[in-house]
Amino acid sequence: MTTNRQASPQGQRDRVRVWDPAVRLFHWGLVAAFAVAYVTVDSSRSVHQWAGYTALGLIAFRLIWGVIGTRHARFSDFVPGPRRLLDYMRRAVKGREPRYLGHNPAAAIMILFLLAATGAIGISGWLLTTDWGWGSRTIEQIHETSVNVTLVAIGLHVAAAIYESLHHRENLIRSMITGHKRR
Repeated sequence: MTTNRQASPQGQRDRVRVWDPAVRLFHWGLVAAFAVAYVTVDSSRSVHQWAGYTALGLIAFRLIWGVIGTRHARFSDFVPGPRRLLDYMRRAVKGREPRYLGHNPAAAIMILFLLAATGAIGISGWLLTTDWGWGSRTIEQIHETSVNVTLVAIGLHVAAAIYESLHHRENLIRSMITGHKRR
């Protein structure tokens, strides 16, 4: 006789679905769009631009899904207030931060930052294609600086996911592929 937990898609009793397909498609779609835009900056202007437009579309979707989406997708579920963020950071410095089923407070801030920074890249890139922004050195500088800052943030994001995976003995990268985490 099996229970509902044993009949889960993973067939494992201790797993729970956290990341819905929309969140996972957004995440990996944004990774792909950013990577394509980055590697095609000098080789294919149209591919570069369409990758940027795709990123902007994904961000628009994520902002909507952050309000109406499933529990762990909603900003109200994971965006911390200052007190909760500071408490988490104090614990993290000591290596005693709690495990979160969804995003931890530091990850929430990184998500907001990455959304804003990638949005700045996309909007500044789009402005460079308009009559108003074409040839503007200021907008070009904003675009390039936003890319460089975002690359650093991506590195921190990946490093934090690896740290958190090791610290809490849970493969967060796999969970962003499968949607499941342990209870």
